[in-house]
Amino acid sequence: MVSIRSLFAVLPLLGAALAQSSTSYTDSGITFQGLQEPTHGVNYGFVFPPTTATGATAQEFIGEIVAPVNIKWAGLALGGQMANNLLIVAWPNNNQIVFSPRYATDYIQPVVYAGPTITTLQSSVNSTYWKWIFRCQNCTTWQGGSLNTNGGPVFAWVVAFSQVFTPSSASSNFNEHDDFGFWGEITQNAHSNNYNSYLTGGSSSTTTTTSTSKSTTTTTTTSTSKSTTTTTTTSTTKTTTSTTSTGPTVSATPYDYIVVGGGPGGLVAADRLTQNGKNVLLLERGGPSTAETGGNDAPPWAPSSLTRFDIPGEFQAMFSGNTYWFCRDVASFAGCLIGGGTSINGGLYWYPTDDDFSTARGWPSSWTNHRPYTSLVTARLPSTDAPGTDGKRYLEQTFPVIQQMLTPLGYSNITINSNPDQKDHVYGYSAYNFQGGKRAGPVATYFRSAKTRSNFKYAYWTYVSAVQRNGAQITGVYTNNTALGPNGFIPLTAKGRVILSAGSFGTPRILFQSGIGPSDMISLVEQNPTAAALLPPSSQYINLPAGENVQDNPSINLMFTHPSIDAYDNWAPIFANPRPADAAQYIQSQSGVFAGSSPKVNFWTALGGSDGKTRYMQGTVRPGFDSVTTTQTYNASQVFSITLYLSTGITSRGRIGLTSSQLGVGILTGPWFTDPVDKAVLTQGAQTIINAVGNVPGLKLITPDLTSTNLNDYINNYPPSNLNSNHWVGACQIGAVVDANVKVLNTNNLFIIDASIIPAMPTGNPQGALMSAAEQAIAKVLALAGGP
Repeated sequence: MVSIRSLFAVLPLLGAALAQSSTSYTDSGITFQGLQEPTHGVNYGFVFPPTTATGATAQEFIGEIVAPVNIKWAGLALGGQMANNLLIVAWPNNNQIVFSPRYATDYIQPVVYAGPTITTLQSSVNSTYWKWIFRCQNCTTWQGGSLNTNGGPVFAWVVAFSQVFTPSSASSNFNEHDDFGFWGEITQNAHSNNYNSYLTGGSSSTTTTTSTSKSTTTTTTTSTSKSTTTTTTTSTTKTTTSTTSTGPTVSATPYDYIVVGGGPGGLVAADRLTQNGKNVLLLERGGPSTAETGGNDAPPWAPSSLTRFDIPGEFQAMFSGNTYWFCRDVASFAGCLIGGGTSINGGLYWYPTDDDFSTARGWPSSWTNHRPYTSLVTARLPSTDAPGTDGKRYLEQTFPVIQQMLTPLGYSNITINSNPDQKDHVYGYSAYNFQGGKRAGPVATYFRSAKTRSNFKYAYWTYVSAVQRNGAQITGVYTNNTALGPNGFIPLTAKGRVILSAGSFGTPRILFQSGIGPSDMISLVEQNPTAAALLPPSSQYINLPAGENVQDNPSINLMFTHPSIDAYDNWAPIFANPRPADAAQYIQSQSGVFAGSSPKVNFWTALGGSDGKTRYMQGTVRPGFDSVTTTQTYNASQVFSITLYLSTGITSRGRIGLTSSQLGVGILTGPWFTDPVDKAVLTQGAQTIINAVGNVPGLKLITPDLTSTNLNDYINNYPPSNLNSNHWVGACQIGAVVDANVKVLNTNNLFIIDASIIPAMPTGNPQGALMSAAEQAIAKVLALAGGP
């Protein structure tokens, strides 16, 4: 139900004050005190008996959950955290609400809890919402805790977008929630003298009671003139559950390949493996994204077949509101959903250069002929710089402005992916991975074809904590998904292999929790009792520099205004209330502004450094702005931004790893400007762009505000967290953590295929280089002797 990791991490920060507290509202003739949660549109309400109530009556309350149909199950934690508190979960099944009280003591599936008696007073399920009003008796005290019914205790809510495993069963297991939150429930304002009359408001009831007997499940149905009552008795000492997975049905039978992570590396690998007849299980810790993957998170103005992940123009909305698609335990923008970062990024898609796979960039000589593998990618996923179905470009007012800036500097206008190696003094329209006016990437190509094969299975909401290994031999993976195997363990076949594709943060963490990595990281795992139990003997630890020597593009933003620019309301209303004509055009034909994302123009130049090395600078231009810091007056409707990235040739490196024994993963040493020459080169490139302002009549630089600062100070004082471009590579780089066949050193059958193996920053946004590397990597894995 609730992620104990998430709640334990957040709860101490709440202190005495909460961002949300309960208010009074009326529904179905009952006045509740509760939370009308705005992000998901779920109501959680409570009514308590009069304060004069005594005995059993004083130990009960009436509760309500009202949720949109996209919420497949919802839950409450009456103590504000998962462990050692009474939990209540509910979900719709056909036209009924299924529910149960739950309890957990650790990072485990909450079990049905003995003691409370829950009775449905009112319920309804329609095409829009489901509602459940219930009476909860013997619910104010529980093992290890109690509810303050005359104060302001902290409550927690959780919601999930995937169904429980067995919707008809009140004792069903389920995967981890997708989002959670807290509020202060003012119970002292929730008592009502009308309590007894509220109890008679229902026409039918379903009661769940639980005992500690050794029975499994018995059901009795008693018909009366007024109601039907179903009583279910469930043992808390032994429970047998029949479950199904979120995706196609899977079992605990061994697999030839277990691919951990549904990002671009994992999807390319899984598709090619199944194409070659291997039995493959793909495990994704997040959930669906686009509609074809099972997603239904559509903007309010669009049909459910056009989710926010399908619509390219919703990119800027990915960083505001309830960003449940980002991994909660990663201190960076890591995508926890099928497609990974390619399902939530701006879609910029550059074919890799020859230099990107050169030995000068750290690749083994056997990897330098990338073009056959890049051709495999581009044949499946060609780029486009006119992404709508009508072949037209929209919101392109920045292009002539950039053209006037750069042409006098010797830049040439090209179709950028027509000559990938041409990356010095060139500019052109942004190229995307979109197809037919919708986001495509590896989801609409590699995942789409893999799903058609009977030898491919996948599961959402499945978190892999570690691999099980005996010395160098991997025998399976440990997960949270008990539907896939006993206690979530999934085995390999005798010659089976595991491929880690969990990303630059997720893959090192799995290595650490498997006893592979620097000693200080494994030491943190040893301090976590749950994770430590999965470690091999210390004599089998493998010391590798996982998490070290990482790179990311250092980047800065420049803000400008020009009278010709449409800043597009800074993209603020695009999810809830976009411009009506643009929304209508997109719904009708997948064309117009929403068929593309916010970047509109890109450019590159090569820059020499004082150390004799050449570094490349990329510019990305979009209407709208980030943080504007200026004393000048300006027209916000005319602002556009240029983000300058330093890419191929940078020398700065950093480190990522576990931040505590709670096993969150983050940035230990920032990889930006650890070499001062990188900073000097980016400053040099930025100054050239600023000097070009005079080439364009009416163009005005507003950030940095050179009337009150200078460029050197602007960059020197740039917040380190804002330098992050989220293009992480090198955490498990080839030659240091994996060999030329991407096999983890000193193991027999553990491989890595994701951005973490890339030894140095590519010239542009890394998706194209990563997918080419994945094609080459999986070909090497398949050719390697000893496999299934």
